[in-house]
Amino acid sequence: MLPNPTLDQLQVFVAVAETGSFSAAARQLNRAQSVISYTIGNLEAQLQLTLLERSGSRQPVLTDAGRAILEDARRMISDLNSLRARSKALTQGLEGEVKLAVSVMVPDRLLVEVLRDFQESFETVRLRLTVGSPFLVSRLLDQGAIDVGIGGSMEMSTDALTSERIGVSFLTPVAARDHRLARLGRRLTTSDVREEIQIVVADSTAPSDGKDFNVFSRRTWRVSDMATKKQLIAGGLGWGGVPLAMLRDELASGEIVRLDVDAYETMDYPIFAAWPAASPPGPAAKWLVERFRDTLLRCPTSVSDALQLLHETPAHGAESGRLNRAV
Repeated sequence: MLPNPTLDQLQVFVAVAETGSFSAAARQLNRAQSVISYTIGNLEAQLQLTLLERSGSRQPVLTDAGRAILEDARRMISDLNSLRARSKALTQGLEGEVKLAVSVMVPDRLLVEVLRDFQESFETVRLRLTVGSPFLVSRLLDQGAIDVGIGGSMEMSTDALTSERIGVSFLTPVAARDHRLARLGRRLTTSDVREEIQIVVADSTAPSDGKDFNVFSRRTWRVSDMATKKQLIAGGLGWGGVPLAMLRDELASGEIVRLDVDAYETMDYPIFAAWPAASPPGPAAKWLVERFRDTLLRCPTSVSDALQLLHETPAHGAESGRLNRAV
């Protein structure tokens, strides 16, 4: 008789291979470890192959046959997710509620613009909105707590999620216009900023390896979110990197100014739309993804373009509208 492995057996096998142990797979699938071991044993008996080498206290290691079967198992699970997604798209009508999470890296004015149009277009659809860090968006997606995430971290790229790049945002070092660093009026060295308080976001939802990025000051204040960081910087209490998307009005008015810090790496942060692979967006959620993509296309697509707009835009006057539309 030909082997007839079940989908459940394949999903358990993939979980063991990806987590590296029977106990970790048991925790991920919320099953007893003995059930995981029994399922793998049955799968190997069905296929008449040894998929995992397990001896003594060592963690299970994929055999050559196991690596080959793992690729097939992942493809079969992916095909099933596609089947589920197609079935849902064919049978599901307009959602009653959309659970949406948006990163703070998305310009707040664009968020309001998109949601205003959403309210007018989908009057009967309830919206449950969460705004937070990219890591928070990714965590909610991993937990299956939301329908769509906008702006998650790149660590969310897994077989269980579908994602597409829809825009980009940028972080740049800034300070209040009356801050000592702003008054220096020149390119700043690490010596200039070392003794100044730097405001740093300590995101409890982000993975921590004990390392800081773009932190040069000996004196740091740690805050829980980017909005608080921006408020403290605007109040003259320190300097730090803030998304350009959050500084539209302050940069235009001159309340906050950009600092040219020698060692600071001004980087672009891609903005992604993502959703569970087995549960694609319904009509309303799909509309949101498309509208976010369309509005983000109006933003600069590189750090140099964004900074060029800042350099060309005066602090006051009618020309500031150009920055307002772009950042």
